[in-house]
Amino acid sequence: MSTKLSAIDFGIATGEKPPQRLPETTRKLAECYLSGEIGRRVQPASFAIPDSFYEAMPSPNRQYAEAVRLIAAHAPLRILPGEKLAGAATLQEAMQHAVPLLRQSYVGRNLSTPPAPLMSSVSHTTLGFDKALRVGYRGIRAEIHARITRGGLTPDGEELLRCMLDCLDAASVWHGRHVQALKERIAASTGAERQDYTALLAALQNVPENPPSTFREAVQALWLLWDFQRLCGNWSGLGRVDKMLGPYLAADLAAGRITLDEARDLLAHFWIKGCEWITADGRGSGDAQFYQNVVLAGVDEAGREVANDVTDLILDVVEELHISDFPIAARISKRTPERLLRRVAAIQRLGGGIVAIYNEDRIIPTLVNFGYTLEEACDFANDGCWELLIPGKTCFGYQAFDALQLLQDTLDLGSPDRPAMEFATFDELYEDFRRRLAFRLTQLFNETRRSTHPTVLVDILVDGCIESGRSYYDLGPRYTALSPHPGGLPDVVDSLLAIRRIVFEEQRLSLQDFVATLRADWQGREELRQCIRARFGFFGGGSAESEAMMRRVFDDYTGLVGKVRQRHGILRPAGISTFGRESSDYLPHRLATASGHRKGEILASNFSPSPGSNAGPTAAIAAHCCVDFSRLPCGTALDLKIHPDSVRDEEGLQAMVALLRAFVELGGIFLQIDVVDAAILRDAQAHPERYPNLSVRVSGWSARFATLNREWQELIISRMEAMELNL
Repeated sequence: MSTKLSAIDFGIATGEKPPQRLPETTRKLAECYLSGEIGRRVQPASFAIPDSFYEAMPSPNRQYAEAVRLIAAHAPLRILPGEKLAGAATLQEAMQHAVPLLRQSYVGRNLSTPPAPLMSSVSHTTLGFDKALRVGYRGIRAEIHARITRGGLTPDGEELLRCMLDCLDAASVWHGRHVQALKERIAASTGAERQDYTALLAALQNVPENPPSTFREAVQALWLLWDFQRLCGNWSGLGRVDKMLGPYLAADLAAGRITLDEARDLLAHFWIKGCEWITADGRGSGDAQFYQNVVLAGVDEAGREVANDVTDLILDVVEELHISDFPIAARISKRTPERLLRRVAAIQRLGGGIVAIYNEDRIIPTLVNFGYTLEEACDFANDGCWELLIPGKTCFGYQAFDALQLLQDTLDLGSPDRPAMEFATFDELYEDFRRRLAFRLTQLFNETRRSTHPTVLVDILVDGCIESGRSYYDLGPRYTALSPHPGGLPDVVDSLLAIRRIVFEEQRLSLQDFVATLRADWQGREELRQCIRARFGFFGGGSAESEAMMRRVFDDYTGLVGKVRQRHGILRPAGISTFGRESSDYLPHRLATASGHRKGEILASNFSPSPGSNAGPTAAIAAHCCVDFSRLPCGTALDLKIHPDSVRDEEGLQAMVALLRAFVELGGIFLQIDVVDAAILRDAQAHPERYPNLSVRVSGWSARFATLNREWQELIISRMEAMELNL
């Protein structure tokens, strides 16, 4: 490919172009944002809390509320001609996951090393935007005042609530600055531009202080609620956007106040403005990793189907603009209509991993069994990646560790000068691994991660914090969850299979010799290594033996976690993930594996077969679903890479739909699919300027391929190349 694609050219995966439904002005605006032009305008904070304020020793919550006040009063505004929504997160520190704030003594100093942020911010959460839409900031103010009046709070609790009121006042200041700016624009403009500003002001004036009364007000309110958190450094998922906005659109359509084309265009502007932090510069794991996930469809708290016109319009927008900054997960079930499945599959075929799926038939009963109410379970969303939580009610964290490292410790691979441990039987070896797993989990269960770190702005939108007078990290939310997440379980299983066969069944090598071989990274044993790679039915390759071993490991892990549902007031739901750590955090500590991998090879992601396991998409789904996922209330993910040739035309679309249905039927939890050709990825690696908006699914997020560093690019390419070998 010799010519550069525009920022919204895509269909690279299959060569198919989706319909163009949006106005050309909106497409041009999308190109502007996706090119990084807007993101490069984001500025560092130029205001500060005076040192004298700190000398008075205010509480952390008071410091936080003052920071939010200064941000609201001084953050630069950005109102572009033709935009249909007001509000922008214009401060650089927020992009870096910190509250945009300096101490006065730092202002203007030319520091070789920038000062550490005075306050960290919150991510891996989905806040209660649905409640804020229903009652407006006004209703939340009333709730806070009523709680203070009722009494019974500690002094710190009452102070927290008063700081919440200060943050709400700050949000009003930020809102008021936009109102005033629009009035000035109206006065200074004429014609169509004046009409645009007038319509924007009309949609903005009432919300989010008050509940919206129209669809346009609802979209504007949701944007302001979310983007003010973002402006102040908090990275929250959006949650169930179609559930929140659908009723407003239905009412407006019935009253003739809006058309579907107008509503689609409005949602497109929301998606476009969500690209405000794109700079088109590399940032390791990509420039779209801000945890702003969206969940569509599924059932509501009463078990009614949610999918509506907003669902369809959002899918229209991402199909046309290919914006990956809001990774979407569609909740599907055995009842999901064929039409919706085809829409999801059609967008998945375009590549970019923009739309993944949840199987709510599996998830809802699992969450109820864990202890959530049925209504809460029916409303599940995610934390900004794919981990399961109750939105607006949960403080979430996870504890990642490498299960493969535990098996390496059982084999004592890291001590080349010491004789390997002796085990008379495979079961003895396995029991040592299990003991190490139990010990690691006990260590994790004794962690609390409670903190006095201020989170006042977040506390406003999390149920429980107002009532308890306690903050997000201090057991204020209705639920605080800290989930253990082992990585490398498929590689553990593959290694255990090889050890059992080679050492204990066939007795081709003693355990001492096998360990020595691994310590030497297979040097001098290439024939044996190749034999293992070729002969064994590893996890994902359709082997009943491997699936039985996976069930053993999985049941032991989930059984150990299941004994400790809660400790220190913190829920401990089991999950399984790597989130890319297989190519970063874990890789430097991993040695050669008994399954024939050399040191330095990138192995299994999340709960997916390891590269080279001969797992095509259907076999990978079957293997992934061989365990009882009712034991895994935090969830896990299956990552599939599919070559475009296998999903072209109507036959390919039907194959994609069949894959989705098979995943649901077999009881999976979360499925994310990338459709892309490894050759295209190699070309994009060499010529990033040709593919400015080529997106790939990384783990719980999507990213433009050109903004990934080489390590992450190689991870994605190796996964694709391994899958192509299995087609």
